[in-house]
Amino acid sequence: MLAVALVAVAAADKNRKKRQIIIDFLYLDLSVCKRCQGTETNLEDAVNEVSTVLRAAGFDIVLNKININSRELAIEHHFLSSPTIRVNGRDIALEVKESSCKECGDLCGDSVDCRVWVQDGIEYTEPPKSMIINAILKEVYDGHSSIPLTNEKYEIPQNLITFFDSLERK
Repeated sequence: MLAVALVAVAAADKNRKKRQIIIDFLYLDLSVCKRCQGTETNLEDAVNEVSTVLRAAGFDIVLNKININSRELAIEHHFLSSPTIRVNGRDIALEVKESSCKECGDLCGDSVDCRVWVQDGIEYTEPPKSMIINAILKEVYDGHSSIPLTNEKYEIPQNLITFFDSLERK
């Protein structure tokens, strides 16, 4: 009798549709930007650490890596700062804070700022793995199930205009 019940539970688990966690990693450059490279590494490590538990809880993780290499892509993705991590459409950073990024400046030949991540009052040039894990778990267990639609009017930040204009001139 117990074996029949276990088979029924296993079949129900197989038939249950898994919920998706969509993680978008948006960046300007992975070839030279240490902030983007470090963010990618920390994000991959964080996803690897939580994925087993989340899969067991009925979630699938989809990781999209999006190279914002044009003004059009920046507008399409409402890109505010590089790098950006969004979980189900929500930026994991509560604020956009930036500082000068030598590598991206060298890449485009102008002065460019990239994101600074703030956790517990401390600034980091790459998001700590714990910050990423907490953001993923918060999104999962706060019950948000769909990507929010934004009604906010987007304007490409001047910093990104400078970056793309400078790249075009090179």
